[in-house]
Amino acid sequence: IWAREIECYIGMAGVEIWDVRPTEEYAKKHIRGAKNMPYQSYEDCAAQTENCMDKEKTYILYCDRGGLSMAFARELDKKGYQVKSVIGGIMAYRGNDLECSESND
Repeated sequence: IWAREIECYIGMAGVEIWDVRPTEEYAKKHIRGAKNMPYQSYEDCAAQTENCMDKEKTYILYCDRGGLSMAFARELDKKGYQVKSVIGGIMAYRGNDLECSESND
């Protein structure tokens, strides 16, 4: 999906938005309502249980520029999950639904 379309999914029933960047980057800036699910966290979760995700939900993934989330989305799609990646990642998002830390960097 295009970055501007992510707002259509915020708060939608049956949809989870995942920020797949490292926790430190998520803490600095993320899209409102997104869960931080770095790739390593997903791997740990999947190794522990088959119930890590719900195949009835749609997952919207984003990273910095879109490359990592696209690769992650392809992997999840092969496993039968409904997943979309944000083209251009958070760097392309220009909407009003950013939550930022109060740091000066």
